[in-house]
Amino acid sequence: MAPVVECRKMGKAFVLRTNRNFMLKDRVLAALRPHLRETREKFWAVKGITFTVEPGETFALIGPNGAGKTTLLRVISGIFPPTKGTVAVRGRMAALLAYGVGFHPELTGRENIYLNAALFGLTTKEIRAVEDAIIDYSELGQFIDVATKNYSAGMSLRLGFSIALEVQPDLFLMDEGLGVGDEHFKNKCLRRLAELRAAGRTFLVATHNLRFVEDVCDRAALLVRGRIIALGAPKDVVQCYRDHLDPMDVGAEALTSDF
Repeated sequence: MAPVVECRKMGKAFVLRTNRNFMLKDRVLAALRPHLRETREKFWAVKGITFTVEPGETFALIGPNGAGKTTLLRVISGIFPPTKGTVAVRGRMAALLAYGVGFHPELTGRENIYLNAALFGLTTKEIRAVEDAIIDYSELGQFIDVATKNYSAGMSLRLGFSIALEVQPDLFLMDEGLGVGDEHFKNKCLRRLAELRAAGRTFLVATHNLRFVEDVCDRAALLVRGRIIALGAPKDVVQCYRDHLDPMDVGAEALTSDF
């Protein structure tokens, strides 16, 4: 069976600009003073990324802050195009990345349900059939008819997760997706995710929670400075993280917190 996610020698670069000259007077001064001229530098957020996620796997991406985990997920989700290499995703994907990404801020929660579900390929009739279930699971109540620009991070999480459940994706992309919100909703989500894993759904999760990686995940990859330096069994990858990185980079919370 073909992998659900397949990255081959993939890299994503951004252009860093300094001394940007927006005003005419700045451009004139820059012409006279070389140190004021705009410079551009290519920065590789991730580079040489090669790995696969197999059907039914729960795959973890770990690493210190700034290692490139979020950028990698955003390339896989299609938010960013790769600068080089290839990324292939097979099947329907739900990306729970930054809170509110994919929501139109001027639209209400209810309107965003229709917008997001349509992007997953559901017809209006199909969306209407699951609308009440999404609203009930999100527990947003009357706030479902409030513009999402007024939502907290937790409210956006509730709505995004509830939509993802009802569109029944083949792949969940999650970037610390359950890191906010009250304990009641987080625990409800965890129970549902366990059911989905048992049913064979595929998960690609970027997380700092090493206990979750060891206890739940099938494989893991360690990213450092945009490159994968360890890939394989979760316990081995986590041990590599602990052995080779400064404990201050790992963080006490990542080592001990319950997911």
